[in-house]
Amino acid sequence: MAAMKRPPLNSRLAAFGTTIFAEMSALAVSTGSVNLGQGFPDTDGPDRIAEAAVRAIRDGRGNQYPPGPGVPELRTAVADHQRERYGLVYDPDTEVLVTAGATEAIAAALLALVEPGDEVIALEPYYDSYAACIAMAGGTRVPVTLRPHGDRFVLDLDELRDAVTDRTRLILLNTPHNPTGTVLTREELAAIAALAVERDLLVVTDEVYEHLVFDTAEHLPIATFPGMRERTVTISSAGKTFSFTGWKVGWVTATPELITAVRSAKQYLTYVSAGPFQYAVAEALRLPDTYFTGLRDDLRAKRDLLADGLAQAGFAVFRPQGTYFLTTDIRPLGESDGIAFCRALPERCGVVAIPHAVFYDHREQGAPFVRFAFCKRTEVLQDAVKRLASL
Repeated sequence: MAAMKRPPLNSRLAAFGTTIFAEMSALAVSTGSVNLGQGFPDTDGPDRIAEAAVRAIRDGRGNQYPPGPGVPELRTAVADHQRERYGLVYDPDTEVLVTAGATEAIAAALLALVEPGDEVIALEPYYDSYAACIAMAGGTRVPVTLRPHGDRFVLDLDELRDAVTDRTRLILLNTPHNPTGTVLTREELAAIAALAVERDLLVVTDEVYEHLVFDTAEHLPIATFPGMRERTVTISSAGKTFSFTGWKVGWVTATPELITAVRSAKQYLTYVSAGPFQYAVAEALRLPDTYFTGLRDDLRAKRDLLADGLAQAGFAVFRPQGTYFLTTDIRPLGESDGIAFCRALPERCGVVAIPHAVFYDHREQGAPFVRFAFCKRTEVLQDAVKRLASL
């Protein structure tokens, strides 16, 4: 058989092979390791929400194609959530779009809003799908690096301003930030908002960890800042907040013009998805505040358990302000290559983590940093801490 003249995968995606999450999860299985790599809970969310999905299936709600923008009950619940939590008023009929998780929302937003050659600024380290989605849209990724300062990773606002050119189309934000756990401050967000208004930029903001914020940190949607509602596409989802990551229910809130643009791309991706689960998530968004407080308290205790254990094992630890990920520096252990360290860690002590370097364009910037997930049962984290002590 003659060889193909061109490789099967198009050039835009040639740099994106198997994700690090698939590689490390497979390593966890083959070695019997505790998997603190991929960020999914090892317990399901509230029983009443699971039962709401079962009830929707039995009642025949969502078993056939739901409406393209999402079921009205969920769109209304999302609009109510944005208004009650943040004072952001959205019309559920024209300013809310339901998606197959936040991942599809990001893809649809970038495919809709970015022309080939447009520059997209992304905070580095970034979730790996950002790079792939920018590439699929034909955009040019411009990283602005978050760097460690004291006990958190911080944004250099001068570097951000210098990154904007006449070709910049939008800024892709993520706060609370995966993988560093940083929550952007009011001052940082105000500066980003002022820059977006001054340079007439759009902002796509991934806020899936909005309810996972600890201690004195506060989640502030950038759409609440002056001049930003009309230029911001806000993305969130149910997976992280309600521990049903497999349902893949996300949403977008924005102006009618921006929603129409994003929907134009989204309808040719999945068209619709997760019909019965949409009804269940509508109920989840109306859970009492005690649920969200309890979730934060539980995760904060798990964060501290793992952070203390990692520190005792010799890591330098950045205790996160948000998300359910914890970043460490491996240099105190005499290590400097996070990728090699993570590939060897399962054999060394039976724990899987994720190297930061894969989330960077400037890989040397992320080389010594390693991410651990703490969205696991307490006994699993305790087992991991014991194993890590052998380092």
